[in-house]
Amino acid sequence: MELKEYLSILAKRKWLIAAIVLLACVATGIKSFMYTTPIYQATAKLIVNQAFEYQGMSMLDLSTMQTNITVINSYKEIIQSYAILNKVSTNFPDLKLSADQLRSGLSIGSSAESQVMDLSFVSTSYPQAAKAVNAIAETFRTTNPDIMKVDNVTILNKADAEAAAMSINTSPIILIFIAFVVSLLLAVGLVFLLHYLDDTIKTEKDIEKELELPMLALITKIDKYGTRSKKPSASKPKPVGEGSYATLNQ
Repeated sequence: MELKEYLSILAKRKWLIAAIVLLACVATGIKSFMYTTPIYQATAKLIVNQAFEYQGMSMLDLSTMQTNITVINSYKEIIQSYAILNKVSTNFPDLKLSADQLRSGLSIGSSAESQVMDLSFVSTSYPQAAKAVNAIAETFRTTNPDIMKVDNVTILNKADAEAAAMSINTSPIILIFIAFVVSLLLAVGLVFLLHYLDDTIKTEKDIEKELELPMLALITKIDKYGTRSKKPSASKPKPVGEGSYATLNQ
């Protein structure tokens, strides 16, 4: 099948494609603006110091990468433990979040080649998210020496509760664009599927392709009374008696 044939198939079903794409974009826009609760994310950064002292004694050497990874992975588990989150819930009652709610909104990330940990918290309110992630970071920093017997955690930066924030799940332009692309692909696929399943003969080309024989004659469309439509003659009719006639000699 040539490119022209593909374009011809799409042209025949262009209104179906347009309807599917329009419906998908409108539905996505309505859902984004009216039925989606905005969610905000705030982030704080912690750094695990390479060298530290606790009560005048060197307690741990983080000179190797493997040691760094092991310590940071342990710290991730400690931050998400109820030993930390229960203290956050108790010491910061203005957050109005339980330990389970804090744990469900908290995520921790780090790079394999970095001593920096990223603490992120999601909430329907950005100020609440910023205060929660800062509270978790501060509580962990002050509690960790009692748990690990080392003071090697520093808050690199805190989330700004007063900063302007954009929701991470309601970007109408991006969502509508994604809906446009996906619906367009699905609509084109549906058109080709309908064309593949349609085995009716509509044109003389379909007959030639099916029978692999040349067409010799074409019967034009006949109206419901069984006669072809008459076209008015362009020449003026002549009166009876005028003109030349053929005679038969006997």
